[in-house]
Amino acid sequence: MKNFAIAIALVATTSLMASADGASKWGYGGVEGPEYWGHLSDKYIMCKEGKHQSPIDITDHTEADMETLQFDYKALAKDFINNGHTVQVNIDQGSNLVVDNKKFELKQFHFHTPSENHVDGKSHPMEMHLVHASADGSLAVVAVMFSEGGSNPFIKTLTSNIPKKAKDHIDLKELKLNVYDFLPVNRDYYRFAGSLTTPPCSEGVRWLVLKTAVEASKEELATFRAIMGENNRPLQPIHAREVLK
Repeated sequence: MKNFAIAIALVATTSLMASADGASKWGYGGVEGPEYWGHLSDKYIMCKEGKHQSPIDITDHTEADMETLQFDYKALAKDFINNGHTVQVNIDQGSNLVVDNKKFELKQFHFHTPSENHVDGKSHPMEMHLVHASADGSLAVVAVMFSEGGSNPFIKTLTSNIPKKAKDHIDLKELKLNVYDFLPVNRDYYRFAGSLTTPPCSEGVRWLVLKTAVEASKEELATFRAIMGENNRPLQPIHAREVLK
């Protein structure tokens, strides 16, 4: 239970204000930007010293016999919050993903504009991270890229209910949204070992980046960008990591 509590604490993106345990305020620009995260607090040391940091540019892939991702998403969206760094949808209990014969429960999903990970040098206008935690505290993140195209009903619903200011909170229970309905039909993916992309940049995260991007309209993408700004951590060195596909 202790490890599980730690995982949940890592999953939650910190607020604009310094946390009660003394962790420092951070952001995406100026002296609180990503290049300084590792210097803001001893708790953020992995942001500068880690060797398996995220995001990365997925360019050199190793062919592998990849397991099929087993999504069992039954729970619905609970609420939509703006924590000052991103907009995040929290999920009720009961949605799971099985990876390496281990069950990971979906806790929340949130957004970055533009994308944090790149694929073959290409950035996308937005990226969604579905954050999962196992009972032993392990984390798994499924990343979904967005391309500009037609309107996306799921995203359009979110833009109609998006929390515009830091600390805004919108109840989504009446909408009965299930993120499973949003996932692309093709769930082929890249896999690599990485980290949280926000402080404390903890490593040991299973990263699963879906190859197929989903479309959203120019207006829908602009709505997210206008509220979040540029909230993407710069690319990190791959070092000796292997990217599987």
